[in-house]
Amino acid sequence: DFRRNPQAFIELAAEAINRRKRLAVVDGIKYQRLGDEHYYAQELFEQEELTGYLRNMLTETKKSVYEHVVYDSGTERAFADGLEKNDAIKVYAKLPGWFTVPTPLGSYNPDWAVLVEKDGAERLYLVVETKSSLFADELRDAEGAKIECGKVHFGALAVGESPAKYVTARSVEEIL
Repeated sequence: DFRRNPQAFIELAAEAINRRKRLAVVDGIKYQRLGDEHYYAQELFEQEELTGYLRNMLTETKKSVYEHVVYDSGTERAFADGLEKNDAIKVYAKLPGWFTVPTPLGSYNPDWAVLVEKDGAERLYLVVETKSSLFADELRDAEGAKIECGKVHFGALAVGESPAKYVTARSVEEIL
């Protein structure tokens, strides 16, 4: 209430306006490829040491590019278990924190890269975003907007007969 606490009212109003401004920047965002020279090589995964707490780590993985998979939530653990157990999954990586996509709202760190073999053809799901809820209104505004930027970003990178796909999923079955 402005009369009781004008400073608090102004701060809340400013935050609401700034939140809407950040989300408006995402509306209509467009990513463009800048030549064919830029790519991520697997050596990037080998140069950085993977660290995490033992209680948040899936050990003795067979299909991951790492020996252990550090997960951030129960949803991610179940997803990693599903990747390990599914015969269609050839290889996967829990993407490290330095793997980011720049967005107008700040850097965004996707969750996974997954190579799937289906009907004799391989398909790369370059980034799979795992969330316990896929309903946009249940995600924080900024996080939902960054995920939307990720979709547009990887859509712009889609080139060739079988381009990498970006998906949000709660389970491995949703990417097959």
